[in-house]
Amino acid sequence: MSTDPLLQPYDLKHLRLKNRIMTTSHEPAYSEEGMPKERYRAYHEERAKAGVALAMTAGSAAVSKDSPPVFNNVLVYSDDVVPWIQDLTDSCHEHGCAVMIQLTHLGRRTNWNKGEWLPSVSSSKHREPAHRSFPKLIEDWDIDRIINDFADAAQRMQAGGMDGIELQVYGHLLDQFWSPLTNDLIGPYGSDTLENRMRFPMDVLDAIRKRVGPEFIVGFRFTADEAQKGGITAAEGIEIAKKLSACGQLDFLNVIRGRIHTDPAMTDLIPVQGMANAPHLDFAGEVRKATGMPTFHASKIPDVATARHAIKNGLLDMVGMTRAHIADPHIVRKIMQKREHDIRPCVGATYCLDRIYQGGEALCMHNAATGRELTMPHDIPLARTKRNVVIVGAGPAGLEAARVCAERGHQVTVFEAQAQAGGQIKITSMTPRRREMISIIEWREEQCTAKGVTFKFNHYAEKDDVIALSPDVVIVATGGLPNLELFESGQHTMMVESSWDIITGDVKPADELLIYDESGDHPALQAAEIAAAAGSKVEIMTPDRVFAPDIMAMNLVPYMRSLQDKDVTFTVTRRLLGVERSGNKLLATIGTDYSDHTYTAEYDQVVVNYGTMPLDDLYFVLKPLSSNGGAVDHNALINGETQVSFRNPAGQFQLFRIGDAVSARNTHAAIYDALRLAKDL
Repeated sequence: MSTDPLLQPYDLKHLRLKNRIMTTSHEPAYSEEGMPKERYRAYHEERAKAGVALAMTAGSAAVSKDSPPVFNNVLVYSDDVVPWIQDLTDSCHEHGCAVMIQLTHLGRRTNWNKGEWLPSVSSSKHREPAHRSFPKLIEDWDIDRIINDFADAAQRMQAGGMDGIELQVYGHLLDQFWSPLTNDLIGPYGSDTLENRMRFPMDVLDAIRKRVGPEFIVGFRFTADEAQKGGITAAEGIEIAKKLSACGQLDFLNVIRGRIHTDPAMTDLIPVQGMANAPHLDFAGEVRKATGMPTFHASKIPDVATARHAIKNGLLDMVGMTRAHIADPHIVRKIMQKREHDIRPCVGATYCLDRIYQGGEALCMHNAATGRELTMPHDIPLARTKRNVVIVGAGPAGLEAARVCAERGHQVTVFEAQAQAGGQIKITSMTPRRREMISIIEWREEQCTAKGVTFKFNHYAEKDDVIALSPDVVIVATGGLPNLELFESGQHTMMVESSWDIITGDVKPADELLIYDESGDHPALQAAEIAAAAGSKVEIMTPDRVFAPDIMAMNLVPYMRSLQDKDVTFTVTRRLLGVERSGNKLLATIGTDYSDHTYTAEYDQVVVNYGTMPLDDLYFVLKPLSSNGGAVDHNALINGETQVSFRNPAGQFQLFRIGDAVSARNTHAAIYDALRLAKDL
């Protein structure tokens, strides 16, 4: 019997949870037509079979048709969902994992031009900044209708075999009623008293209990402190928690601190890399102490040590490690096997959430199998035949290829021109706020070393180096170098610097500089942060209609907080056409894609961020010597089949290139390239 606090069972009402680790509600956006079908099931089942005690699914499942699915939510307002819920529940139960679901009505946190094009409704007359939908002030018949919708949905979840439900009471409709910041009503549901503000959620709870009975588990995930002037204070939140405990109808509290109505507010509630770990954990412990209620919580608890502390010291009864399980679904199994050192760390990149909020699907920055459980393995199987694999480049793509090939049982040698592994991530992590990114490299290097991969650092590999090892497979993962050629002008000037030059410190920021961002990704704003902090007057310019479109919502917040109080100008819809010397200054010619308008401006320094060009010389030297001529069978790649192309039967080895050695993309794309190629070698 383990003495680890995290591995102790917990009795929630009649339900025995086999340990103290859960995944809290989140919407990975894998639904199909609003139904949690095979992909959704496989995602949760992977974590269940690895030992998670409780999977809180959906984030959140919509109970009404006027709560349209802005995050590709599960739709629980139709009986059609019940068989899919049953499949999901059964698959997790087979592995001893309890399953619940979060139910909600989004209220104003949605758009009217989704789903059935019904107007959004809220207790507030104001739109939510994040979703921009002006709501209809809710009427009495809306309230009656939505209460019944919640009860219907709860009954469907019970019919689908769920162990319980959680009501979403932060940022969505139920919370919009009980927050003084979002209740413009008068009368019994109005804002004049706490009792009136709480009436609607409590009426919903009462209606649900009448449908599902006293044994079915029901909890609230609620904000106990809105952390904003005029909102629910910590003291009032404790009072609310005590009232919820005293009502006798709730079985657990899942504690939230903060708001989600804007990107900055949501980022404080769900912190990203560079922000403190577990910032609200102690407050959740205060709620537990004040109420004695079973208490759950999750907010940037990325590591086992913090989770263990939360349980050991009585702060929580169940600890949520949700993003951590997106990075590594096998955390519990590795704890049980005393392999905590093998856990793939969450680096707080929050690529998962940011993709969802841009209408995409949740993907992990450095686990390309997450969300692809139907096609990509988390555990790499041994190959039937051992092969000799040479990899050139020890960035994220090269290291992932090396890790997967080593797991397959192949002999692997990695050449790296630099003294250390890392590639572009080594540059990224030079910004203190983004230093967690280096764990993407360190984890893979440790995994490779443990599997016997041979590294040759400070070795710029050439053809003879590769040939001398008599490889069966060569993978070129050499990345790229900054592209300084201006779009369609052909100008490639030595007068401009790259964003990398500023980030690495190879070039000092000048007094007045232009950062021209053609890519819209992190390096431009990283360089801007450094220059602005050094006292430079910075102009960030983009030809796009918005700046930094690839950084996305939550990751943009720290940049804006670091830049907005400094001498920084943001210029959109302007294109850099050329740069020439003008005395001690640089004269930039600037135009726009929208007209023939041009103008000139002088700067001390011009910094260009325009992605990378592949560093592919070695690939093209080796290409004539390869059996496949460098060709990738895309159908085989997509279908998970072995690459068997033989364009040149006399070739000595198969040759592939991956990551930015092909074209400028991002870290996830590089790692996915490597995983789906190497898993079948």
